[in-house]
Amino acid sequence: MDYRKTYEEWLNNPYIDDKTKAELQTIKDDENEIRERFYTELSFGTAGLRGIIGAGINRMNIYTVRKATQGLANYIKKAGGEKRGVAIAYDSRRMSPEFADEAALCLAANGIKAYVFESLRPTPELSYAVRTLGCIAGINITASHNPPEYNGYKVYWEDGAQITPPHDTGIMTEVKAVTDFAAMKTMEKDKAAEAGLYETIGQAIDDAYIAELKKQVKHWDSIAAEGKNLKIVYTPLHGTGNIPARRVLKELGFENVFVVPEQELPDGEFPTVSYPNPEAAEAFELALKLAKEKDADLVLATDPDADRLGVYVKDSKSGEYITLTGNMSGCLLADYEIGQMKELEGLPEDGTLIKTIVTSNLADAIAKYYGVRLIEVLTGFKYIGQQILGFEKSGKGTYLFGFEESYGCLIGTHARDKDAIVATMALCEAAAYYKTKGKTLWDAMIDMYERYGYYRDDVQSITLAGMEGLAKIKEILETLRNNTPEEVAGHRVLSARDYQKDTVVDLATGTVGSTGLPSSNVLYYDLSDDAWLCVRPSGTEPKVKFYYGVKGSSFDEAKEESEKFGKEVLEMIHRML
Repeated sequence: MDYRKTYEEWLNNPYIDDKTKAELQTIKDDENEIRERFYTELSFGTAGLRGIIGAGINRMNIYTVRKATQGLANYIKKAGGEKRGVAIAYDSRRMSPEFADEAALCLAANGIKAYVFESLRPTPELSYAVRTLGCIAGINITASHNPPEYNGYKVYWEDGAQITPPHDTGIMTEVKAVTDFAAMKTMEKDKAAEAGLYETIGQAIDDAYIAELKKQVKHWDSIAAEGKNLKIVYTPLHGTGNIPARRVLKELGFENVFVVPEQELPDGEFPTVSYPNPEAAEAFELALKLAKEKDADLVLATDPDADRLGVYVKDSKSGEYITLTGNMSGCLLADYEIGQMKELEGLPEDGTLIKTIVTSNLADAIAKYYGVRLIEVLTGFKYIGQQILGFEKSGKGTYLFGFEESYGCLIGTHARDKDAIVATMALCEAAAYYKTKGKTLWDAMIDMYERYGYYRDDVQSITLAGMEGLAKIKEILETLRNNTPEEVAGHRVLSARDYQKDTVVDLATGTVGSTGLPSSNVLYYDLSDDAWLCVRPSGTEPKVKFYYGVKGSSFDEAKEESEKFGKEVLEMIHRML
């Protein structure tokens, strides 16, 4: 692609507005910036769009949003779903309301009704709304936990999950086929509303969504006993979680919920953090300060679109607050939810726990302990949603719990994406339940380790931005793909899975089997001593990620081994750069 020619076309095209052209004029002497904005189109991938906000074909702007929506509209029409409408939500990021309306008005111009939330809402509520309203699809304007200069565009299908085959590739093909600005339809908002093609939604969906969450409570008795005593510090990190999280906790009976005031209100600049990610220690600085002032039992943070939950819990013995990784909090909730189901009503014969391939093997141990089936899926919660849909269609399989290591889980089937609001509710309930037993959440975590083994999992990532970075990420994967290591961090490689080739190779025998999962650019190594390593490029950021897990005889030993493992993996990769 001739990026300079495309840049000039945008400057001279009457379809492009003056504000956009003025922005492009400011970079006329910056060849590298012109190249980065125009050397390729912002890719519409299997999850939609995500990129830096700005003018250009490789940026998030009203034109790339309109192009994506026109492609989606074309696909919906071919599927015969135009009469069912599309639900649209957005978060607190820059341009989120504008992009939401841009998508809605493009749909309306194509004769497809848009149901648009009146203000920002969490991702899981959008998933819930798609199914509740009987929509053919959903759109969520969010870049999740990315830095403030990013925004994104996620597409959901009628089951409430992000698009999976064949819809993902079908929509991608339609978006790619839109090459003419004139083919990207839009209309005025008031005319769309008059025509019944633009409807604002809000409180009715909110009330129904919260009611669904409350159905998942296992121990109202524990909340009644300890809800008034438990101290909870919560931060929405300037995002969408503030109102729904506080509402459900209040309605359940948790009386001591302290919200971090500096991070309470929505703000797309995320002024108190450089990276609004509940995985990052920096995101918890203000919350931990407040927790120490209030002597809180647990500290919670939801990311900007409130689908992921970060957790710190207090160790009553040391008085310190200990961070729970996504694997730890996910396993803690899985054990609580499945354990209480078993105790209160018994487990169904076809009960199933679902995790992604990069999620802790502690989940496998939990499934084995309770005698329930474990299903592994590719990275991305949409594949967990796909399994739930399969259960419903076949009548075989009962969803008990699903989670991924990146701080996301789903309790219940009201949504088909990870839900930090229901996770917040459930974790507070679990804290109340264990408090009635004289235990903290950290005590429950240690009990779990003693029962199943001291698993420790982590992830390292290397950022490689720009055109050169993408090439380097590809090179790293291909080098490993063509040269399977004999050992990693002192652990023998027992088998190597290549999800792109759909192969599992036993290194001792040379036997080749199938992964049984869809093609994906992911490599996975089963290692000696219950260790493992998985390598994959991020689907949302210019990063290559290295997930790994070890098992020790104690918490400290597992932690030490994990740190050593991570250091050696990074050294191995840096030798490849």
